[in-house]
Amino acid sequence: MPTDMQMVGRLLLTLLLSGLIGLERQVHRRTAGLRTHILVALGSCLIMLTSLYVFDIYKDKVTLDPARIAAGVITGIGFLGAGTIIRDPEGVRGLTTAASLWVVAGIGLAVGTGFNKIAVIATILVLVVLHFLRYAENKLFKEPKT
Repeated sequence: MPTDMQMVGRLLLTLLLSGLIGLERQVHRRTAGLRTHILVALGSCLIMLTSLYVFDIYKDKVTLDPARIAAGVITGIGFLGAGTIIRDPEGVRGLTTAASLWVVAGIGLAVGTGFNKIAVIATILVLVVLHFLRYAENKLFKEPKT
């Protein structure tokens, strides 16, 4: 079981990692920005820490599976993400923001379980996808001027 200071460290790392992703979304004026991404990830981390704590307390008394709580987080985030998706005459918008909310929930769960290095790598990869692939898409799939 992690110490109180380790849990605080995990929450702070979650805040930093999800904040980087949320900041990218905020800069591009997306529906869910900095605060939303941080709150989703912090909530996921806290739920995972709670799940591990409950598992540790009751492991000798009843059969518990900490992964079940994590699965509930992912399901719940799906509903939150659905709220960022907007259909308009030009198509569907908000899918990337919904996906980024889903992935920050996963990052929060990862940090909550202590997979800090993987969470950092995942955050870097998400930022590469959100920031740098935007430019690649614009260059590759740019509409020709008529």
